[in-house]
Amino acid sequence: MRVWVLILLLLAGPSAPARAQAGRALRTPAEFGYRQTVVMFGRDSVQVLLLSKPGEEQLKKPLLLWVQGSLPMPLVLYDQHGAYPVFPFHPYKVLEGCHLAIISKPGLPLTADVTSQNPNEMFREHQPPAYYCARNYLDYYVRRDVAVLRYFKKQPWVDAGHVVVGGHSEGSTIAAHLAAVPGLVSHAVYLSGNPLGRNMSMLAEDRQAQDTAGVGRTFRRWQAAVADPTRADCLGDDPRNSIGFGRAVLPVLLRTRVPVFVGFGTLDRGVAGDDYLRLEAIRQHRTTFTFREYPGREHNFFGFKNGLINYDDFYWDQVGEDFLRWAGLWPR
Repeated sequence: MRVWVLILLLLAGPSAPARAQAGRALRTPAEFGYRQTVVMFGRDSVQVLLLSKPGEEQLKKPLLLWVQGSLPMPLVLYDQHGAYPVFPFHPYKVLEGCHLAIISKPGLPLTADVTSQNPNEMFREHQPPAYYCARNYLDYYVRRDVAVLRYFKKQPWVDAGHVVVGGHSEGSTIAAHLAAVPGLVSHAVYLSGNPLGRNMSMLAEDRQAQDTAGVGRTFRRWQAAVADPTRADCLGDDPRNSIGFGRAVLPVLLRTRVPVFVGFGTLDRGVAGDDYLRLEAIRQHRTTFTFREYPGREHNFFGFKNGLINYDDFYWDQVGEDFLRWAGLWPR
C-alpha cells in the first residue's frame, strides 16, 4: 500500500526536504484536488492545504486540522502513478461531514516528485533551509497553528463551534497545546504521543533493548540542550526543538477542558506515559478523556508477525474511523 511510504518516513531520523528534479516543473496541489490557502502569521506566509468534497467547498461544515509530524518533508509526494496520501487515514468518506486542513512545514515546497526515487532515502540527502531551521520548535508551531485556526474559524464555510485538531507522534504534542487554548477547538485527537515527553520514549526504547550507550546518549543530549536551550541549528533536533518536545506534555493535557481522544498501540514505546495520563485523569475525576488502546500494535499502529513489524497489517483506516466517529465527523 502506497501509504506505507509516508508511515515509514515517520520512523526515520532527522532529514531534509526533497529538491525539485532538474528541468522538471513541480505539479501543484490543485492538480491532486487540494485547495491552497495562505494565512499570514506575523511576517510569515503560512501555506495550508484544504480538502473538501467536490462541489461543497463553500458549504458550512466542521473542520479537522491534522497536524503534520516531525519530518521536514513536502505535504504532497507524487510519482508516475499519482499522489501519495497526505492524511494517514482514508479521507474521502469523512469529507461528507467535514473539511480537512493540513499546514506545511515552514519554508518547504508543498509538493515533491519522487518518481524513480525511494522517498525513505531522498529526504536524508540535503540540509533543510535556514528558514525552516529557525522555526522548527514547539512554541513557533503552536503560535502559528493558533493563528491559522482563528483565521479559519472566521470563514463562512467553517462551523466555528465544531473544530477538531488531531496529530500523531510529534504532531500529538502540538495538538495537545492547541487543545489547551481556551475556546480554540471543540475536540482534540492525541495519537501515539508520550505525555511524559519524547525523552521518555527514547529511554524506554533503549532500556528495552538493553542499550546502555543509547541511554547515556539521550541523557547527554538533554544535558546539552538544557545548557544552551535557545541554540538553533540544522543539526537534527537542535536544543530549542529538544527542549520543547522533550518536556512532559502531561500538565498541558490536564489543563484541557475539551474532549480528548487518546489513542495508542500497546506495544508503543510511549505506552507508559499514556497509562500514567489515564491514572491522573482518574485521580482528578476528569471525564473529558477517551482512551482507546490498540492491543499488539506499535507506534504507527502496525501489528507484529514472528517478532517483526508486519507492514501488511495496516490499521490506520480503523484508527481513523474510531476517532472520527468519536469526534462526530464520520458520516451517518
